[in-house]
Amino acid sequence: MRIFDGFDEIRSAVGQEIGASEWVEITQDRINMFAEATCDEQWIHVNQARAEKELPGGRTIAHGLLSLSLAPMFVRSVMGLKGLKNTLNYGADRIRYLAPVPAGSRIRGRTMIAAAEEVPPNGLRVNYRMVIEIEGGQRPACVAELIALHYR
Repeated sequence: MRIFDGFDEIRSAVGQEIGASEWVEITQDRINMFAEATCDEQWIHVNQARAEKELPGGRTIAHGLLSLSLAPMFVRSVMGLKGLKNTLNYGADRIRYLAPVPAGSRIRGRTMIAAAEEVPPNGLRVNYRMVIEIEGGQRPACVAELIALHYR
């Protein structure tokens, strides 16, 4: 884990990859709970019997938003910032889902600092480029630019 001493260190890391998180298994239980929480119970996510017959690979696939929702955890697992009072989610840009995540797969997030800009009062808006990889996959599950507001 990389610990940044302050906003100046974050700004000096623009353009650098910070690191890759540990792998996280996307179990069918996790997919089912996400489906229930979001009311997105489309069969490709939750109907294992039908997926076995009708989907390539014979497994259900995770919601794209499930993969993306793990991004804050991926960022926190590879970096820390000293002296923060709080961090707010400011949004995301340029989100693309490039490959399905079958149930039972493992994913991880690779984080890079794309931009950093001071914002009043005592804040720093940071754009994190996130690549969510599937273990053994040829293409990422998702690429996105996440935006956070850090306040000291």
